[in-house]
Amino acid sequence: MKKGYIYIVLCAFIFSTMELAGKLVAGSMSPIQVTFSRFLIGALMLLPLAATDLKRKNIKLDRSDYLYFFALGSLCIPISMVLHQLSVVHTQASTAAIVFSINPLFTLPFAFFILGEKIEKNMVIALLVSLAGVVCIFNPLAVSYDLKGILLALASALTFALYTVLSKSRLSKYGGFIFNFFTFAAGEIVLFAVLAAKGTPVFSSITAANLPVVIYMGIVITGLGYIFFLEAIKLTSPVTASSVFFIKPALAPLLSMAFLGERISLNVALGMLLIVAGSVMSYRSRNR
Repeated sequence: MKKGYIYIVLCAFIFSTMELAGKLVAGSMSPIQVTFSRFLIGALMLLPLAATDLKRKNIKLDRSDYLYFFALGSLCIPISMVLHQLSVVHTQASTAAIVFSINPLFTLPFAFFILGEKIEKNMVIALLVSLAGVVCIFNPLAVSYDLKGILLALASALTFALYTVLSKSRLSKYGGFIFNFFTFAAGEIVLFAVLAAKGTPVFSSITAANLPVVIYMGIVITGLGYIFFLEAIKLTSPVTASSVFFIKPALAPLLSMAFLGERISLNVALGMLLIVAGSVMSYRSRNR
């Protein structure tokens, strides 16, 4: 159990650097190129683990499995993750991180309508508190220069929440390593097709200056981050491991301030506190 909490801390720190790293390469690479590069590396890291699980569990994939992976992979990588990288381009890394971190709460309405799961009163309150935090960040009393970035981050959080809910139907069948590898691989194939259709060379924008960041995003954030998260789930529980997502909105802004020199306005700080509060309420409700 103690080892599981170490994985949670490591995962929370790694995921909190995602927007920071994305901001560093935003000016030299397109969002599609960034997303393709990091998930390619992540998929290659998961390949041997997935292959081992396929052999150990004696799982044979059929046509319906591959169609499922392509559907989920398309929702996660070409849509949600590209939207997320786009949000980093159009707003502060800290703001994108905070807004994206409420994605676990958006699973509530999706789980109700798609899976028929019961909605508890405490979960609804937690969702409303977090949405109040998003409203504070939007700052409706003033026109924000980064409104587009906030909307993109919100769209990314919504689509990732939908991806999370849809993954529940077969995740237990495959296991985390198999599911993530094939989802990543399928999403990469779709994203490659998009790049090819646009006539964009896949790695044309990678330079000596941004290569270390791309490698970090692939190996550490996408590869090790997901591996640590899956190990945390295995050694603790899905609910306990999800605490990563209420540590991130508190930690990511601090990292952005330290490394990017970003300033947190009063309305964003208040929104961050409300989102953390809503996430904690959600965590306690699910834990009960």
